[in-house]
Parts: sequence; C-alpha cells; structure tokens
Amino acid sequence: MDSEILTWIFLIGGILLMLLEAVLPGGVAFLLGVSGLGVGALRYFGFLEDPFTATFVWLLMSTTLTIAIRPFINKYFKGESSYKLADEDYEAMDQVAEAIEPINELDNEGRIRFQGISWQARSLEGEIPAGVQVRIKYRDNTTWIVEPIDIIDSPNNQLKDSNKN
Repeated sequence: MDSEILTWIFLIGGILLMLLEAVLPGGVAFLLGVSGLGVGALRYFGFLEDPFTATFVWLLMSTTLTIAIRPFINKYFKGESSYKLADEDYEAMDQVAEAIEPINELDNEGRIRFQGISWQARSLEGEIPAGVQVRIKYRDNTTWIVEPIDIIDSPNNQLKDSNKN
C-alpha cells in the first residue's frame, strides 16, 4: 500500500469519525477521529513512516484519549436526562377508580377499573357497591386496597350544596 494513501485514509477516516459523532453521540467516535487526524498529521509530516507503527500509535492514542478525556467530557458536557419515579404503586396511591363489581373486606372478589384495566380489589371498610368511586390506598400483591370516596369530599357536591344556600 502506498504511504500517501494510508495517510489520507487516516485523515479522511478521522474526519468521518468526528462527523459520525453527530449521529451517534457519546464521545468515543469523536476521540477516535481525533486520533485518526493526529496519526494522519504525523504521517503527513514524516514522523510515522511504517504502517504498523502508525496503526499502533492510533490504537494507543485512541485508548489513551478515551480513558483520559471521555470522563471529563461526560462531566462537563452532560446529555439530556430525566427523572421519573418507577414505583407504580406509589403513583397509584390516592388515585380515583370506579368499582365495577361489589367490593368487601373479606375476599378479593371485588373489581375496580383503574387506567382502563379491571383489577381485583378489597375494601378497607365494609361493602362498596358497584358504580361507586373509590380511592386507591395501596396494593397487596395484585389486589388494590381501596376505600369509598365520601360524598362530602366530592368537589361537585360541594358546589351544589353552596349554590342551594
């Protein structure tokens, strides 16, 4: 292989790897590209004549840059991140659901509709007839433990009562 062709392969490959960073962010492709440009420049100015030495220097430079500089880049140039609580039970607490079958505190035969799905339910206090709005308190295995929503707690009823006066 011609010495000049290998030099151009390192230079063009380095530029392509640096451009690839825009598509695959993470810093590694950019650092590999910088190493390619560095080795291409060293070959262009005649410091690295042997192709095996040039390849070894590229591998060494790439490894060194990735280990030494990538943590610095990740620390000061952070990507987008978001935080979301992954505890579905916690998010469901105090949510309102509808009893679609009678619910009691003795067994798990009652059912509620929550987030469009029918779930087993058990009451904390007495019998809850079907069609009543319930508040989810917690979950015991696959059974939601619920309590009826008091009529006084309902905002619509408070407005109706205040309009009567």
